Amino acid sequence: MELEYPCPWHYKIIGSDSGEIRAAIADVLKGADCLISHSNSSNTGRYHCLNLEIVVRSEDERNQIFQALKSNPYVKMVL
Repeated sequence: MELEYPCPWHYKIIGSDSGEIRAAIADVLKGADCLISHSNSSNTGRYHCLNLEIVVRSEDERNQIFQALKSNPYVKMVL
């Protein structure tokens, strides 16, 4: 499947503190327009998952956002 850019892209970001995840997103996106919503929390409240929706202009930009989020110490996983 070939994507046509620009296009909306969705990331699921998992970490132990939703506030720190939001800060990581803000740091990576530097004020870009996006939609962040709560997806789920573990039964114990130890892990939280946020949805991030943003319009990406290229595959490079999509991959750069993914790598930047993944490398943040407060982010456990990016899907």
